Amino acid sequence: MNDLLISLLVFTVIFGGALLGVAVRPRLSERHLQPDSKDVVKMATGLIGTLTALVLGLLIASAKSSFDQKTGQVRQVTAQIILLDDLLAQYGPEAIPVRTRLRQSIPPLADSIWHEGGNPAAKPVRFEASAQSSAFENELERLTPANDMQRSLQSRAIAAFTEGAQTRLLLFTQGGGSIPTPFLIILVFWLGAIFVSFTLFAPTNLVVMASLLVCALSFAGAIFLVLELDSPFTGLMGISSATLRNALLPPGP
Repeated sequence: MNDLLISLLVFTVIFGGALLGVAVRPRLSERHLQPDSKDVVKMATGLIGTLTALVLGLLIASAKSSFDQKTGQVRQVTAQIILLDDLLAQYGPEAIPVRTRLRQSIPPLADSIWHEGGNPAAKPVRFEASAQSSAFENELERLTPANDMQRSLQSRAIAAFTEGAQTRLLLFTQGGGSIPTPFLIILVFWLGAIFVSFTLFAPTNLVVMASLLVCALSFAGAIFLVLELDSPFTGLMGISSATLRNALLPPGP
């Protein structure tokens, strides 16, 4: 489900809690409106509010940590590709076909991470290296060094390729969201319960309802922010693929 639709659903549930309190209040008898009853509801609401703040803080921290981690991994893959091309450039003219193959492997890599180029947005069942990546690895290993410097450059290039492959596998295995769905459901339930308590005993007016509306929108916006951070390769806050796609210029002579 789209992050915006989920956030709108969260807003509906939360603000619906306030409307539910408005609907239930006239039906309460005098014994339900005693000061002791109000104090118990206030203490219970305060406890739920504390739990809600803790859970919301955990969700934001988890989503931000996941976003930063994947951003760092994308930068690491880009840096490893640039390093690999630089090593092959030092190797000499014999490595120009390999450098060309390296550039051909970048678009399929970006498509597999960002699900662009017509790829489905669903996470693939199992990891499969692209044909360009496999061909690049084969050509890299088939290079025949003519001296010690070329042997050293080939060895370093193979090590850089292996390290980059490991980072790509990490991106694949961490492609799913880090936000547990039960956490989100319980959080929304707690927020709805809090908003019910806001209008259960106090009389409502335009100012009160407008304040609750803004508050509900704020919580829905926080949930939207969490969901966006938890989907770093899609959405409004997604990591751009331009840096990886434009990492290398056409190989020189």
